[in-house]
Amino acid sequence: MESAVSIRELKIAYGDHTVIEKLSIDIGSREFLVLLGPSGCGKSTLLNAIAGLQDITDGEIWISDRNVTWNEPKDRGIGMVFQSYALYPRMTVRKNLSFGLRVAGLPKADIAARIARTASLLHLDKLLDRRPSELSGGQRQRAAIGRALVREVNVFLFDEPLSNLDAQLRNELRVEIKKLHQSLGNTMIYVTHDQVEALTLADRIAIMKEGVIQQLATPSEIYHRPANRFVAGFIGAPAMNFIEGKIGVEKGAPVFEGNGLKIDLSGYPFPTSAKTGPATLGIRPEHIAPEGAAKGWPVIAGTVSVVEPMGADTVIWFDGAGENISCRVMGDTALAPGAQIAPGVDMARASIFDADGARL
Repeated sequence: MESAVSIRELKIAYGDHTVIEKLSIDIGSREFLVLLGPSGCGKSTLLNAIAGLQDITDGEIWISDRNVTWNEPKDRGIGMVFQSYALYPRMTVRKNLSFGLRVAGLPKADIAARIARTASLLHLDKLLDRRPSELSGGQRQRAAIGRALVREVNVFLFDEPLSNLDAQLRNELRVEIKKLHQSLGNTMIYVTHDQVEALTLADRIAIMKEGVIQQLATPSEIYHRPANRFVAGFIGAPAMNFIEGKIGVEKGAPVFEGNGLKIDLSGYPFPTSAKTGPATLGIRPEHIAPEGAAKGWPVIAGTVSVVEPMGADTVIWFDGAGENISCRVMGDTALAPGAQIAPGVDMARASIFDADGARL
């Protein structure tokens, strides 16, 4: 895969405090990469370094086969959309979109053509002569995105562009950004702490913790085969269930034992180096099903504590195996707190982590 952006052995430090240490990543041409992680993990710092807004301590940044490590932001061939709209309040949308192009000295005809194309893409045609104060939050953010698009560069950077919007607008703009990428085919690097945005937008997700990429993979791979316990717990709502225990051997076959459970692991794809010892069983709520017992799946019995109707489905919380466990069932369930249940666990989709949190 041809790289549009290449980060090589990047280090960013403030005095004795290192934020990012020897981080390397290649982002492909036309790829939509999402940098995901909790606050303080280094994702915005990395994005700002790519943009040239953040000084680096060591390493190199390449964009479109050019070493831009020490280039000014305007010379890197990128467009950036910030969390805040950052629109000039006294300028119309048209003038906000054209400002950078006018400063760069582009001919008026070229500027007009670029604005017309961008306005059409973002449905801003009828809003070009309005000022930011006359726009809704979603319209302002579309205008902010448009200001980046008119530059017609190969790489676009998004720093949590939807976090200031309400839930409905976030959903609408998320779809618009997805369509935009499919239409333009540019490389896009998108920072967020919202896992729904990451899973729905990304070709690949880089999950970060304390300046280190924990896993870089497709949304499906990250969701179904998390590389470690941190990734498993960060992705998913409700989060993955964890049951502490150990791996042992019974009649020559591996078993998981913990909090009264004993589960045969012969069908779990262990690496040949797997050893017995402390371990954590991870199960997503949708992989625990009331009908699972009839399929011969291992059973976790317990008492329902909370029922959360979600419309199309319902999340059931129950006390079982010494933990508060969640399972996702059809939305028309008749269960109520206090009910006794014994759902089965789909071990083919389970995850097991060793004492250090790495996936087995």
